[in-house]
Amino acid sequence: MYPAVDVAGLWKLRNNSNMSGNDTEIQQDIDTQSEDDVAEPPMFRVLLLNDDYTTMDFVITILMGVFSKSPEEATRIMLNVHQQGVGICGVYPFEIAETKVDTVHALARENGFPLRCTMEKEDV
Repeated sequence: MYPAVDVAGLWKLRNNSNMSGNDTEIQQDIDTQSEDDVAEPPMFRVLLLNDDYTTMDFVITILMGVFSKSPEEATRIMLNVHQQGVGICGVYPFEIAETKVDTVHALARENGFPLRCTMEKEDV
């Protein structure tokens, strides 16, 4: 019914190919190529900019809601924005940073504040 298979011959062929070390070399080449291909995405700082109209409470609310900051950390960043003119909200990959900037602008607009948020590429 089925053709005869030389099991002993196949076993010998399999064992000989493993003993040559070719499989190990091929696996090392694959591992090396995989490591070379993977790179960390560029990171971006998200910054809040000071203005004369946005309330400190609203800035703290944004920092806690959009950036998941604790009340203490949100207050510290808000004071940096107020005193230094800018405060770092966090560092994120591009798409996340862009989404957070858009979210801050939308919330500020909905609440009648001119709060500005920007992002800049982090120097590595």
